Amino acid sequence: MTNTETVIDRFNEAFRLEAPDMLVDIIADDCVMEGVGPAPDGNRWDGYAECLAGWQGLIRDPDIRFEVEHVDVAGDRAVIRWRLHHADAPFRGVNLMRVRDGKIVEALGYGKRP
Repeated sequence: MTNTETVIDRFNEAFRLEAPDMLVDIIADDCVMEGVGPAPDGNRWDGYAECLAGWQGLIRDPDIRFEVEHVDVAGDRAVIRWRLHHADAPFRGVNLMRVRDGKIVEALGYGKRP
């Protein structure tokens, strides 16, 4: 298993197990995350603290649940295809992830929103 696979597996496992502390050691100081909403460009989180707080908030939200449908890894890049379950607006999407030195440095989210 490559370093990228290990990091992405841990990221997905944190959401599956609803274990936000699993993210603490896998986010880079210069991480950038762009979310699927609001339109047109989504939200943006910059740096370790914002990305960690954002993802931990998603994990802790009792009204949503992520289900990983498929993961492709190639070198330092990964594509995570997922489904978000939410009573108001379930939808599907993908995250384009980049890993460097065992840490997530980029996560760009795109979704098929209702």
